Amino acid sequence: MRADLEVADIFRSAGPAYRVAHAGHLSLHQLKVMSAIETCRTAALGGHVEACEDCGHWRIAFNSCRNRHCPKCQGAAARTWLAEREADLLPVGYFHVVFTLPAEVADIAWQNKALVYDLLFKAAAETMLTIAADPRHLGARIGITAVLHSWGSAMTHHPHVHMIVPGGGIAPDGSRWISSRPAFLLPVRVLGKLFRRLFLTRLTALHDAGRLAFYGSMTGLADRRTFLRHLAPVRKKRWVVYAKPPFAGPEAVLAYLSRYTHRVAISNRRLVAFDANGVTFRCKDYRREGAERHRIMTLTADEFIRRFLLHVLPRGFHRIRHYGLLASAARRDNLALARRLLAVPSEPEVPMPETPLDTCPPCPCCGGRMIVIETFARWGQPRAPPKPTLPIRELAS
Repeated sequence: MRADLEVADIFRSAGPAYRVAHAGHLSLHQLKVMSAIETCRTAALGGHVEACEDCGHWRIAFNSCRNRHCPKCQGAAARTWLAEREADLLPVGYFHVVFTLPAEVADIAWQNKALVYDLLFKAAAETMLTIAADPRHLGARIGITAVLHSWGSAMTHHPHVHMIVPGGGIAPDGSRWISSRPAFLLPVRVLGKLFRRLFLTRLTALHDAGRLAFYGSMTGLADRRTFLRHLAPVRKKRWVVYAKPPFAGPEAVLAYLSRYTHRVAISNRRLVAFDANGVTFRCKDYRREGAERHRIMTLTADEFIRRFLLHVLPRGFHRIRHYGLLASAARRDNLALARRLLAVPSEPEVPMPETPLDTCPPCPCCGGRMIVIETFARWGQPRAPPKPTLPIRELAS
């Protein structure tokens, strides 16, 4: 069902003026994201006509842009991804761990997204794998699914990585499964210290290799001494690693993943109004508790678009990654070994259906099966609606 107000409505209305005002300061990739969101599920992308086999009800469905930054295109992508991940779940508790960059480093990340976001992933994953393998802590090889988010609730730049981690791992010699404590995985202070050291060491190496770029008010950071002075406070600051208690079960893990894996900076359902005053939307202030945490914020249309575009990822950048036992190269063998050590049945092979699964939502009138009876090209229009006296199956053929 279409929301009353969508990000696409704001882009279509205020986007042309924004592009003119910021000409030369928007990347081609950002412009393409704006265009994709504006044309998503409109006649500009073409579409098809669906009809119910039972009652004959018909509807026009326009094609999706399938851009990963589009709020309307993530539902189907998330469902497909989750169906593939369901077979990977083990019958153990799962923990949610979050690694966050301090503000001083987030500023550097904003101007060097590909390099610093990649470093965030690698440093956080290595931290988890190293501490988990230490016999003083868990002493096991663990698996990690990590998801990058670059935003806070108000769409400000706030890069952090969410991790879903099974509560245990395989012993180094592969002989047994080592379970974590029921409500404790790894010490967050130890994780924070190692994460800080690994990240800052490699960030400094990137600077020494001349791979970081700085613009505007941050131009001075190109000088090594200035760069090191900028980082001096964060070397002493505690880097926060947040760990939630384990989920209630595999189903809860999937429910969580469905909310986080394919999320964009703001969903259409958070939008409240768009008028002369600007864009009003719902957000959370995590520094507050109770009812005061939920707020209503209004931004000018120009500022709303600017904040949204802050979170356009570099082309080809993978925002969902797997490490340890879940790394792609050995995922199947590692999961099979884990199930054997946990004494649970191996995951059965899922037979491929003989006929393709229905992709059309059911009929809104009678719940019957909807089938595609016509397709039309970009900027095209469907023919006249089908005659109710003709059988829908004949129209489809």
